[in-house]
Amino acid sequence: MKAKQGFNLREVCGEQIIVAEGKENIDFTNIISMNETSAFLWNSISGKEFTYDDLAQLLVDNYQIDENTPLDFERAREDVKTVVAKWIEAGIVEE
Repeated sequence: MKAKQGFNLREVCGEQIIVAEGKENIDFTNIISMNETSAFLWNSISGKEFTYDDLAQLLVDNYQIDENTPLDFERAREDVKTVVAKWIEAGIVEE
């Protein structure tokens, strides 16, 4: 998977949102707001190929999750699957 070009994370009025840049990406009907964790993930993968496991590992490393505990890593993986599904639905990530 890969984040589509032309979508960048910006802080607007204290909120982290994805901003479409370039006239081909302009669609004001869908504003994508991100919490601190999803913004961290977005910044980490922006412009790069990534997998669910890559994102789960970022969560493990950043939030001190015990990757040796299978349930903790699987929970992180399920959480990133949910986030990525929303990104795909919003059209900001390509499979």
